Amino acid sequence: MGEITTENKLETAVLVGIILPTQNDEQVEEYLDELAFLTSTLGAVTLKKFTQRLDKPDSRGFVGSGKLQEIKTYVDENEVDLVVFDDDLSPSQLRNIENFLKVKIYDRSLLILDIFQQRARTAQAKTQVDLARYQYLLPRLTNMWTHLERQRGGTGTRGGAGEKEIETDRRIIRKKISLLQEKLKDIDKQMATRRKHRDAMVRVALVGYTNVGKSTLMNLISKADVFAENKLFATLDTTVRKVVLGNLPFLLSDTVGFIRKLPHLLVESFKSTLDEVRESDLLLHVVDISHPNFEEHIKVVSSTIKELEAANIPIIMVFNKVDQYRDLDENEFDYTGNNKQVESLERLKKTWMAHQNTDVIFISALKKKNIPEFKDLVYNKVREIHERIYPYNNFLYPDIPEES
Repeated sequence: MGEITTENKLETAVLVGIILPTQNDEQVEEYLDELAFLTSTLGAVTLKKFTQRLDKPDSRGFVGSGKLQEIKTYVDENEVDLVVFDDDLSPSQLRNIENFLKVKIYDRSLLILDIFQQRARTAQAKTQVDLARYQYLLPRLTNMWTHLERQRGGTGTRGGAGEKEIETDRRIIRKKISLLQEKLKDIDKQMATRRKHRDAMVRVALVGYTNVGKSTLMNLISKADVFAENKLFATLDTTVRKVVLGNLPFLLSDTVGFIRKLPHLLVESFKSTLDEVRESDLLLHVVDISHPNFEEHIKVVSSTIKELEAANIPIIMVFNKVDQYRDLDENEFDYTGNNKQVESLERLKKTWMAHQNTDVIFISALKKKNIPEFKDLVYNKVREIHERIYPYNNFLYPDIPEES
């Protein structure tokens, strides 16, 4: 297994997923579309997707032996560089599949870990990713020589790796994990101290599925210069900016995007970064309404918020990318060849606004559609929270321009 390099040409990949009894073909197709986006984010192009209907993953090869042979035939004939599985593989599955296919194998966690490693910029993010990565590698050492050699700087060569060498590597990895955990504790203390010394201002956090436009919205309302692009996990590090709406300042943070099946190791190691979510007074849950699977994305984010023990924080649901939402004609068909009825945007708005127990607004951050109304809603909510939290410090600020 190894990292993708793009020095000469894009590497090629095939994707593998299973259709469980609780799923349908369209759901799994959407999951593999997301996996293809992840693969593209890492730097490879997807040539083909393989699926198999199973009651549960095969204990030896994830998919059945016949399907694995089909994958091998395609991989060999097309000189495919890597095979990506949409679930985590056990150490034994990984060993069996690598031995059979003879190419680099990625499961979902390793793919996301490598993307995080590519995109980590600050010491905190790099430490968090390194910790999660070593915790992932520890039970898979017999299959991860290329990863270990890279971590060692590529020095030396290895002959047959026996149990003694594997145990030595385990000790090395455990020591690295311990050191990274201590380093992360020190960084967390520094970050916690920094948060405590902030002025008495309401804290607002942008949360949402990855690639829903949080950073674009952050740039729009705070006039910040936060990195934003059409790739998954474009932002790993939490960015905090002071924003002034009218005469009311507050702190706005942009957090790492959530995703379906986000590796638990990453959730754990990034919990300190996500303290910005836990310690917020208001959450802006940004949703890409143009995505066909946006309702599942909402569930994923809500579940992660609950896991972070932040479910009691007030939320504004911000449905973004209304400019990209398109009603399908009754004679139009989706990629599966089936007629796909989609609610009109106006009907969708009424449905969500009627059934949500929180504030809801529909915008386009990119096209600046409905932004004044969005700012008014945020202002009123922040003011309400400010008056409750800081009753003796209400609006002593002069009218000042928005900060950049």
